[in-house]
Amino acid sequence: MDLQKDAMLLRIFLGESDRAGRQPLYEAIVLKAREAHLAGATVLRGPMGFGHSSRLHTAKILRLSEDLPIVIEIVDSEVKLRAFWTTIEPIMGASLVTLERVEVLRYGNGQATATA
Repeated sequence: MDLQKDAMLLRIFLGESDRAGRQPLYEAIVLKAREAHLAGATVLRGPMGFGHSSRLHTAKILRLSEDLPIVIEIVDSEVKLRAFWTTIEPIMGASLVTLERVEVLRYGNGQATATA
């Protein structure tokens, strides 16, 4: 798969306990990204955070540690990411989603991306 030097990063912030049916939401999103043949996706689990409700989620408090912050980062072209967003938007609950330009320095087999 070819990834252009100028790409986009779709970043999705959600909670570990968010679900898409019986499946964790982060898992459903990554599997859909793979099915869409996007360049790559990574799930990051945070030890602490808060969102729009200002409720603190932290691994330090046992009762809240079941809903730690999750960030999903997906890199590909703007066209592919915007199309992907329309497919996952219906399953999204309370979350923050951002899209930003990134410069790809390396992807895949260790070769630097072609410069313009």
